[in-house]
Amino acid sequence: MPVQSVTIKSSGGDFRALAVQIREAGLLERRSGYYFMKTFLTIALYGAGWAALVMVGNSWTTLGVAAFLGVMFTQLGFLGHDAGHQQVFRSRRANWLFGLIVADALIGLSFGWWVPKHSAHHAHPNEVGRDPDFGEGLTVRTTTDGLDDRHRGLSDLLARHQATMFFSLMLLRSAGLHVSGVKRLLRQRDREAAVEGLLIAAHVALFLVAVLSVLSPLKALAFVAVQQATFSLYLGLSFAPNHKGMPVIKTNVEMSFAHRQVITARNITGGWVVNLLLGGLNYQIEHHLFPTMPRPNLARAQPIIRGFCIESHLGYCEASLVGSYRKIAHHLSVPGATAAVVPSTALSG
Repeated sequence: MPVQSVTIKSSGGDFRALAVQIREAGLLERRSGYYFMKTFLTIALYGAGWAALVMVGNSWTTLGVAAFLGVMFTQLGFLGHDAGHQQVFRSRRANWLFGLIVADALIGLSFGWWVPKHSAHHAHPNEVGRDPDFGEGLTVRTTTDGLDDRHRGLSDLLARHQATMFFSLMLLRSAGLHVSGVKRLLRQRDREAAVEGLLIAAHVALFLVAVLSVLSPLKALAFVAVQQATFSLYLGLSFAPNHKGMPVIKTNVEMSFAHRQVITARNITGGWVVNLLLGGLNYQIEHHLFPTMPRPNLARAQPIIRGFCIESHLGYCEASLVGSYRKIAHHLSVPGATAAVVPSTALSG
C-alpha cells in the first residue's frame, strides 16, 4: 500500500531517566528460575506430543496430536525469541547455544538467520525500506495507473480481498521461514552455517522418521500439513497484532528512539491467559523499549512505562486480541488505505 508520512520531531520524554528507573527496579535482571521451569515444561509437553503420536498409532486421531505439536513449536519459538534478545542468560554465547537447540534442533528454523532479521526490525520498526517485517504478508498496490486492463482487474480484486487473504496466507508462514533460513545457510557456507545445517537436517530427518514409522503415507502427509499449518497460523496470529495497522515511518524520518518504538507498537490486553498465549509479545511497547528485559518482568514494568509514555505525549496503544485482528482487517479492507505517521497524541487509545 502507498505510504503517506510527515516528519515529527519529538524528544520522547526523558528516556534516559526511565532507563535508570527500570534498571534500579531490577527489571533488567535475568530470571533464571523462571526460564528453567518454562523451558522444562515446554520441552516436556513437546516430548509428550511425540509420545502421544506413538501411543495413538496409525489413526486419523493423530491429527489432533499434530495440532498440539504445532502449538508447542510456537511456544518453543517464543523461547527462541527471548534467547535472541539475550533475555534468558547473561552470556551471549549461552543464549546463542540455547537458541540453536530450541530453534534449529527442535523446530527446524535457522536461529542465525532470524536473529539479525529481527534485530533490524527492532532498530527500524514499521520503517519503509529498513524494517524487514514491513509489508510481510499480503499487501497490494492501491493505484492502477500504468496497468493494462487485465492486470488492473487483478490488482483491484486483490485489493478488495487482501484482508481475507492476509489471514489465510498465514497458513504458509512457517514454510517461508524454513525456506528463507535454508537459503541463508546455503549462501553463508561457513562453520556456523554448517552447524545450523546439521541441526536442521537432523530435525527434519527425525521428524519424518517418527511420522513415517507410525503413520501410513497418506496419514503422514496429513499429519505434517496440519502440524505446520497450526504452527504457521499460531505464529502469525501472535506476531500480527504487534505492528500491523500501526503507523508506518517513512525512510529517514527524524524522531527519538522512544517515539519510534512506542507509536509503531500495540499492546494486547487480556491478563495472564493472553500473556501465556502470546509468549509475552502482548507487552510489545515494553518489549520494544527494553528488548533485553526478561519476559516475566514486562508486566511489572508496564505501569512505569505506561506512565512515561502518557506523560511524554507518546500515547500508549492497547487493544484486545480480537479487537487487534479487527483493526488489522479493517485497515486492509479500506480501499486506498494508508498507514501514516501521525501525531502521537492521536494514538493514546
